Amino acid sequence: METATPSYRELFDLRDRRAVVVGGAGGIGQVCVGALSAWGASVVCADINLESANGVAERMRADGQDVSACLIDIRSAESVRQVCADLDATDILVVTPGINVRRRLLDLDDASIESVVGLNLVGVARTIREFARSMTARGAGSIIVFSSIRSTVVESGQSIYAATKAGIVMLAKGAAAELGGANVRVNAISPGVVETALTRPIRENAPWRDAYAMKTALRRWARPTELAGAVVFLASDASSYVTGTELFVDGGWTAIDGRFDPPV
Repeated sequence: METATPSYRELFDLRDRRAVVVGGAGGIGQVCVGALSAWGASVVCADINLESANGVAERMRADGQDVSACLIDIRSAESVRQVCADLDATDILVVTPGINVRRRLLDLDDASIESVVGLNLVGVARTIREFARSMTARGAGSIIVFSSIRSTVVESGQSIYAATKAGIVMLAKGAAAELGGANVRVNAISPGVVETALTRPIRENAPWRDAYAMKTALRRWARPTELAGAVVFLASDASSYVTGTELFVDGGWTAIDGRFDPPV
């Protein structure tokens, strides 16, 4: 059966869609807000730091973008429920928050374990659950969660963080299986090493910074803006048949060995 040739540019068009970026005031979150808005979406910058979220929204509105802000704490079920009730007609959900306690497992106390798991996994799960209710009722939606290369490879001091990031990927896959019948897609983005405020302590340690750079095929860290394409792709109709997947934006970190470049 013949089908009409699509307008490929329009596949990425996000006009007439509302996007909510949780953690939108963070380094990667701001990129998500800016990229989705640039392609026409009306974007809500949702963050636990309302002052910072308002600042992001004000700067982008000054550039003519349709961005607003709201307070959300994904550690609180009531906070998430309230935001979902206020933003019932959400078409795109992006969930970026994550914390890490870089410490060996034998040195981790219960409070640290519960803090990382509580935000990275429990908080993300409840956010997906609450926003997916209205998406399934309306029969459409795209949910994008941020995982990490640590979902696949790990190093000392990263056991709990890595476990939550692997859990996020499986959460996305499970949600994709359950929500696909309602035309709601769920995918994960797994960045590699990205130049953000959170990674500044590592980048200020030259041997550590350079070792991470050389582990990638591109021999460098990512700029936050280099995640924008993946976000827009997964949010838009360009990925209408993509769900339950993990998209690595890692400069080749997980693809190559990286320990030694043999003289071949």
